[in-house]
Amino acid sequence: MSIFYGWRAPFHSVEAEALHAEGFGHEPGDEDWWGRLNAHSLGWVCARRERDAALVGLVNVAWDGAAHAFLLDTVVAEAERSHGVGQLLVRHAVDGARAAGCDWLHVDYEPHLADFYARTPGLRPTPAGLVRLR
Repeated sequence: MSIFYGWRAPFHSVEAEALHAEGFGHEPGDEDWWGRLNAHSLGWVCARRERDAALVGLVNVAWDGAAHAFLLDTVVAEAERSHGVGQLLVRHAVDGARAAGCDWLHVDYEPHLADFYARTPGLRPTPAGLVRLR
């Protein structure tokens, strides 16, 4: 199966919301992903199947406007998992943040994702903190 990747590639909010809902286990809503990412992100990477152009992966790269970028909401369609799509999403995000002049790319992840992120070249685990606001 051929997958193509695009930095700041176009997508429809409805397809991003469906992918996010599948990946994070919630009902699809009416989130304006296109508006949100364009307003607040350095960039994002879309993964699409060549055969039908279906959105099968998405990762958001937020930033502080300077040296720090943050990997958020890495998600791959269930049917495409364990085929390297997620790893290539992350690698393209690393490349995009580097090309934008960022010095650091941060990613927080749950323990069950440690092996996935450990395969990212250059990534070293660091302690992090989290405050639940709601």
